[in-house]
Amino acid sequence: MITLHRSVLAGLHGDEPTLTSIRAALQRAIELEHSTIPVYLYAYFSLDPEKNGEAASIIKSVVIEEMLHMVLAANVLNAIGGAPSVSHRRFIPTYPSHLPGGVEGQLTLHLRPFSADQLEAFIEVEEPRDPMDYEAHAALAEVPSTTIGEFYLTISRAIERLPASAFAPAPRRQVGPDLMFGSLLVVDAPTAIGALDTIIQQGEGTASSPEEIDGPGGVNDYSHFYRLSELKHGRRLVKVPDAPSRQFAYQFVGDPVIVDPSGIFNLPEDPVASDHPAGSPARNQVERFNATYTTLLGQLHDLLNGHNDFDTFMVSLRTMSDLEDQARAMASGARTSGEPVGPSFEYRPADPARR
Repeated sequence: MITLHRSVLAGLHGDEPTLTSIRAALQRAIELEHSTIPVYLYAYFSLDPEKNGEAASIIKSVVIEEMLHMVLAANVLNAIGGAPSVSHRRFIPTYPSHLPGGVEGQLTLHLRPFSADQLEAFIEVEEPRDPMDYEAHAALAEVPSTTIGEFYLTISRAIERLPASAFAPAPRRQVGPDLMFGSLLVVDAPTAIGALDTIIQQGEGTASSPEEIDGPGGVNDYSHFYRLSELKHGRRLVKVPDAPSRQFAYQFVGDPVIVDPSGIFNLPEDPVASDHPAGSPARNQVERFNATYTTLLGQLHDLLNGHNDFDTFMVSLRTMSDLEDQARAMASGARTSGEPVGPSFEYRPADPARR
């Protein structure tokens, strides 16, 4: 379980939390959600989809929801007059890295290929306070803490105390469900709290079960912690009829979830473009990937700052597809003289291969 510095809650307590403090917390939330995406994607790209399609699908589903969480936090921020910032050098962590706002000495995030150790790190990021103990989980709001769930709950409580005038009179810069499945239009305190509740539940599960709301496969997907835990246990999580207690109502006794070690590309740990000689095929491909990722962040910045239209959304989807094609070609060695090469997720505002 990950905890955060109490400084991330600065200005959110009291009878009249300031808009400035709530906006700052929501920007931090966007950064927090994004910080795991390169780490998850790196493991996803390391999996050969022909041999490990099921495991790759599970990790990709988590990535999609992390992107949704960025959008939901941005919708709340926009609704109270803020401006999400996702396209600048400091937005991308330098790996290895702690989570933004994370307590020093806790989990360090690395860009690593899929492995049992890396999976444990993912599970630790997503772990709720009391996994599989739903009654204790339901009491989360009553326990002083600085967990990620508490961070979002504290933002929600601060939003509850805002006057109605703090919200834009009409939907402002909202990326709605017409563009992204599972998104919510934020127009007032109840819809803002609903958006933040979605983030909590999709990561940790609800107070009564490990099931989330509105996952990428439809309703009744499991939250991130339990979905990733299926890979650890090698079995699907299923509801057990006539379980002796709520704590054992769900168990990892379903169909096998197998990871084939021969289907994991041998990617380097925490790569940077400068690992490769200038002008080499590997260096060119890494720089090209980084330029594409930087372009994507710029497109997402536009989408979240008023260009919430179908064309902008589709452009970003095409860039995401290009990004995956580039990463998979690098991982397999198809464009790097047979050498598996890992994407480094560095900020590069121009593509040197097109200069």
